[in-house]
Amino acid sequence: MSAKKRKIIIIAVILLLLATLSAWGFTMQTVYYNVRTNKLSKQLRIVFISDLHNCFYGGTDQSAIIDEVRENQPDIVIFGGDVIDQWGGTKYALRLISELSKDYPCFYTPGNHEETRSDKEEFYSEVGNFCPVIMGNYEQTCINGQNIRIYGALDSIEWGRNKTQLEECFDTLDANYYNILIIHAPDQINFCLGRSENKYFDLILSGHAHGGQWRIPKILDQGLYAPDQGLFPDYTTGMYEYGDTVHIISRGLAKPLRMIFIPRIFNHPELSVITVGQ
Repeated sequence: MSAKKRKIIIIAVILLLLATLSAWGFTMQTVYYNVRTNKLSKQLRIVFISDLHNCFYGGTDQSAIIDEVRENQPDIVIFGGDVIDQWGGTKYALRLISELSKDYPCFYTPGNHEETRSDKEEFYSEVGNFCPVIMGNYEQTCINGQNIRIYGALDSIEWGRNKTQLEECFDTLDANYYNILIIHAPDQINFCLGRSENKYFDLILSGHAHGGQWRIPKILDQGLYAPDQGLFPDYTTGMYEYGDTVHIISRGLAKPLRMIFIPRIFNHPELSVITVGQ
């Protein structure tokens, strides 16, 4: 075989591999979690959407996500931060939030990308037309006759804001409710765990780490790299239990076009469906 033909074959193999990885990274996967609690006598079903980064699925109308949410018939929908990028447009994220809010109670806490934008207050105001923007406080809702509190806190201690918001959340925690905390960065978990017997969140929801980006099953289950955690991170995907607290980390819905040179490997974008019950 001539050197020219070998080069052509090598290039073709590389292109095929890149196309395969790209296709993998574009395919949304619905991941199901079952959480046990004695606080609720009837099931609570949550769809958790994190790290959308203004991407769209099924066309710019977000039909693929909306159809999948409807298929799973949630009681509430929670948006866990970085629904948009730190730059660029916001319309696809707002379209998804506005459409889902027509059918389900929705709740939203920002992530680091929203917080770095110069127009963040305008964006929060637009989101507020469809659902509460929760930062350092809570929203209370009643699902199937059961009282649920949903808290939210910004996620970086270094900003000088997050710890204060978490303290505000802890100040109003009440063990008579099922308490959910939305906090974008999963590596902040140690700050979020219970401070006393009656001061703990039942369920904590995070994203941010994008599943560690490059994953190899049974070898790199948490991926190769995550923001704020660096190489070989510990918290990028899955469900963890800390006593009475369950922590779920979504791989998020950002697609390769938002990370042109960093495709997902063995790491589908994730739509999380969480069923809480006895």
